[in-house]
Amino acid sequence: MIEEYFVIITRTIFLYVVILAIFRLMGKREIGELSILDLVVFIMIAEMAVVAIENPTDAMGHTLIPMLTLMAIQILLAYISLKSQRFRSFIDGEPTVIINKGKINEKAMRKQRYNFDDLLVQLREQQVKNVADVEFAILEPSGKLSVFEKDKKKSKKKEATLNLPLIVDGIIQTDHLELVDKTEVWLRQNLRKRGYKDFKKISFCSYDNGEFFIDLIDEE
Repeated sequence: MIEEYFVIITRTIFLYVVILAIFRLMGKREIGELSILDLVVFIMIAEMAVVAIENPTDAMGHTLIPMLTLMAIQILLAYISLKSQRFRSFIDGEPTVIINKGKINEKAMRKQRYNFDDLLVQLREQQVKNVADVEFAILEPSGKLSVFEKDKKKSKKKEATLNLPLIVDGIIQTDHLELVDKTEVWLRQNLRKRGYKDFKKISFCSYDNGEFFIDLIDEE
């Protein structure tokens, strides 16, 4: 009996160290924000560890091989996500604008199966008591609600804008252009005026109150 307890304790400590190492190898992003894919991997690894601890007679390799396989898959998908914005959007999802310029987007809420109770709860968590005080609210892929309140001291002549990326990894974000009431033609014209003729060479471009932020793709 004592020997069995010793084996259980030893396997628990060993798996604890292994899981810590796996999560570190996956990168800080895995700890900082959980996507659906991250959550699935974490649950599977945790379940494997529990099964291995509950069955001390089972070979440790039966647990380590699936864990390392999941780690390899996760790292591979993360690498592909870095190279492909479309793949990243498919895996992690995209942020959804719930409130735009003070107006609630019910269509976007229905698409995300997000109701007014959810909205009010998350606004209260952000210390916002009144929906009327919100200029923009964005539902992030992680489920967190990012809230930007109205600036009451701001000049009325200066319209509030939602600083969304217009180009990511050389791909024009047409849905974001629609949200800021701009067109692809407008974007191309403004980029050419600033000396950027090929938008595919731009890694990131955003627009806020008449100002562009443009970052080019690093050449390897």
